[in-house]
Amino acid sequence: MLRSRPIHYTSRPEEWSAVLHALGLVTTVNEGSWREFDAGSGRLALGAVDHGHPLDGSTVFAVEAGNLEEFARRTEEAGTQAELHEGPDGTTVQISADDGFEFFAFPAERATDGTWATSTAAHPAVTVVATWISPLVGLAANALSNIGARPRTSDDESATFTTKNGGILRVIHGADAINGDLAFEYDGGLEPLLDRLRSAKIESRISEDVLYIANPDAAGGAAPASIVVESSPRSTPAPQAS
Repeated sequence: MLRSRPIHYTSRPEEWSAVLHALGLVTTVNEGSWREFDAGSGRLALGAVDHGHPLDGSTVFAVEAGNLEEFARRTEEAGTQAELHEGPDGTTVQISADDGFEFFAFPAERATDGTWATSTAAHPAVTVVATWISPLVGLAANALSNIGARPRTSDDESATFTTKNGGILRVIHGADAINGDLAFEYDGGLEPLLDRLRSAKIESRISEDVLYIANPDAAGGAAPASIVVESSPRSTPAPQAS
C-alpha cells in the first residue's frame, strides 16, 4: 500500500480549507491544528501554525504506507535506506535518498469498507501531487522506485510516479535537495474546476492549459503567488482500493 500524502503548514487554515473544498477535496480528519483532506486520488494533511512560524506556507513531501515494517524492509532490500521510528504520535519510517533528501512514510488507515480507498465523496478527477526538488533527479527517482512508486514520465529535468493507492510523486531538478510546492492534477478540461473556484469566490485563472489559484499563504511573502493545477496525462492509472 502506498499513497501520496504531503503535509502543508499554514497560518491560514480556514482559507486553505475553502480552497481545498472548492477543488473537490473533503475533510476526513479535523483535530485541533491538524486536518486531513481526501482527493479522488491522494491525500493532503494540513497543519496549522502561527503566523511567522518557519514552516508557515511550506509543504513537506510525505507518503502513507500500510504495514510500515514491511514497507521499510522492502525499501531496504531495494537499496534505499529506510528506518523505523517510534515517537509520541506513533510509528513512522524515515527514508533517506542518495541525493541527501529525507522524508517520512506515515501509517495509513483503512476506509470503513476495509480497503485503502480515499473518501468516495471527494471529486474523482482531482489528484494530489507531492513534489521534491533534487540536483540529482536520477537518484531521487531511484528512491521513489524503491519505495514502490510506479514510473510514469522521466527526463533529465523531472520524473513523475504514480502510487498504487492514489496520488502522484514528482521530482524536479533544482540546485538543492528540498521539499517542493504543493500541486494538483485534474483529469479533464480545467474550465469546470475554474467555475467551481470562482463560485466559491476564490481568485483563479487559466493560462496556457494551467489553472492558477491564489495562494492563501502568498500574503506573507514566503510562499508562491499561486497554487498550480495541471491536466492529468491520459495514461495515469486509477488508484487501487485494495
